[in-house]
Amino acid sequence: MRTVYVIGIGAGDPQHLTLQAVAAMNRVDVFFTIDKGEDKSDLARLRTELLERHVTRPHRVVAAGDPERDRTAGPGRYEAAVVDWQERRESIYERMIADELDTDGCGAFLVWGDPAVYDGTLRILERIAGRGGVAFRVESIPGISSVQALAAQHRVALNRTGRPFAVTTGRRLAGEGLPAGVDDVVVMLDARNAFASLTDTDIDIYWGAYVGTADEVLVHGDLQQVKDEIVRIRAEWRERKGWIMDTYLLRRRDG
Repeated sequence: MRTVYVIGIGAGDPQHLTLQAVAAMNRVDVFFTIDKGEDKSDLARLRTELLERHVTRPHRVVAAGDPERDRTAGPGRYEAAVVDWQERRESIYERMIADELDTDGCGAFLVWGDPAVYDGTLRILERIAGRGGVAFRVESIPGISSVQALAAQHRVALNRTGRPFAVTTGRRLAGEGLPAGVDDVVVMLDARNAFASLTDTDIDIYWGAYVGTADEVLVHGDLQQVKDEIVRIRAEWRERKGWIMDTYLLRRRDG
């Protein structure tokens, strides 16, 4: 039976690749990748660098274009837009696995960070396998997520003794505010600077963009004092690179 690995490759630092990931990559016959265009070509280059540096066995790389996604969908339409985009990705993934992988071959998707943290590859493969059109088994290899890398770069722990932390999205933060009863909140996928709308005066922010890469940018401080600076930096870097990948921790101060 075909085997498909979903391998976490970290947040951008080539040294974040784990020994387990390297071992799995050296069992792979075909690496599947999605081409996201020139704006994100530096991400594609990192994947290429990891293969050249760590994979010693013969292998092929099969690329397909990423389907367009409606990123302007407003409230009530966002989830439907994501489902539509994922369904079109499903068709691409299923076709690549069926056409490019022998019945006893081993394929892999290299995903940013960790496959279990805000990445849809595992869910897509589960749906494909459930349809029964092409038979394969899935193995997930964990990686260092941007959440872990952010905490490491700021030299903080995500939780405090005996207290929980939450992980949410910028969209939910903008619509619902900080989760009730949680004083440490990691925010991902914030395309609209949701942090800037918060009026709380007792919160520190630990923000980072392109964490683990040569372009890494970090800001830490009282939210109300540094939020305008973060908005400015985000705009400058987005203009410079054509995309931005950032994460932040909001921490309510004790007392």
